[in-house]
Amino acid sequence: MNYYSTSGAPQAYNLEDAVLKGLPDESGLFVPEFIPVLPSSFFKNILQYSFSEIAFEMANAFLKNDVPDEVIQKIVSTAINFPAPVLMLNENTGVLELFHGPTLAFKDFGARFMAHLMSYLMRNKNRKLTILVATSGDTGGAVANGFYKTEGIEVIILYPSGKVSHLQEKQLTTLGENITALEIQGTFDDCQRLVKTAFHDADLKSKYYLSSANSINISRLIPQSFYYAEAYKQVINQQRPVVFSVPSGNFGNLTAGIIAKKMGLPVSRFIASVNANDVFPNYLHNGNYTPKSAIQTISNAMDVGAPSNFERLLSFYGGFCFCIIKLIQLGTIWSLGLKCVLTVPLLEYQPSLRSFYIYLCLVTKLQETCLLAIRARF
Repeated sequence: MNYYSTSGAPQAYNLEDAVLKGLPDESGLFVPEFIPVLPSSFFKNILQYSFSEIAFEMANAFLKNDVPDEVIQKIVSTAINFPAPVLMLNENTGVLELFHGPTLAFKDFGARFMAHLMSYLMRNKNRKLTILVATSGDTGGAVANGFYKTEGIEVIILYPSGKVSHLQEKQLTTLGENITALEIQGTFDDCQRLVKTAFHDADLKSKYYLSSANSINISRLIPQSFYYAEAYKQVINQQRPVVFSVPSGNFGNLTAGIIAKKMGLPVSRFIASVNANDVFPNYLHNGNYTPKSAIQTISNAMDVGAPSNFERLLSFYGGFCFCIIKLIQLGTIWSLGLKCVLTVPLLEYQPSLRSFYIYLCLVTKLQETCLLAIRARF
């Protein structure tokens, strides 16, 4: 399968280039030339598959012409060796637990898969690969752990000073070996901008073989699609439409869900749950994409003012900024006994987009409500 830039440039890249380069030469992000669709029988019979088997089928659909089956199987079984259980809160609502990996972050799925895939693609190279990664919290720890002591690969992590948790900072800074952490005076967006600038610096690229482990790298998104299918398997007997509410910052997790849906996963809707960093919901309201400085909130991993995967979402939906027709205001949300009146715009686009919601939770305005909810639950 070939990969192309979201910029629309005609240059085609193979899997190795897309994964190891991280970003195309022409700017933009890599997207596959098409998203493979799995047979409907796979999803109808999904209860017969283990999580590892689901992951293999989905990975194989993308990698089969570039990576041998036995290598894909080894990568999957080694990287995805922890569960993703759904805990039902009531008959209609469940929580997909993605914290059972080694760093307690959902990024463990993507980072570990990517580390093993990159290691395979580097097997015949005679030069060192340098991974640059920006983190707002959990990405850095997962990448550090996933690539720790991987031969031929060094990792440099940029994180915003004072804007990651104490535990996250320890995960970034205490491993050593091939892992280097750089504390940046600024926000996550500043870190991400430095990484992107490095990739387009010809002099720097002539000295270093650079790649990225953020969700700007397509090999991070493919494995994150696996747990959507695993979650669906666990609720299929509910015989109700499946809706995923996805906490969103850089929109990589949501993009992975969209990939799963386009592969045939029977998802009714996605809810992109954001905090005060509301660039994407504002875009859906008015059609204007205006990145801005990140606003610091208690949900620091979601504090992104210029989400990279916006470009991929546009690409997957054919540039849907001109497809907005109207907004429909939906009612009142009750949660944990707390009445939170939230505006939920339902955007009616072309038919392929009617499954898409944006759920805007303003953490800066509702911070006390959020803290009360956390105390009530935990």
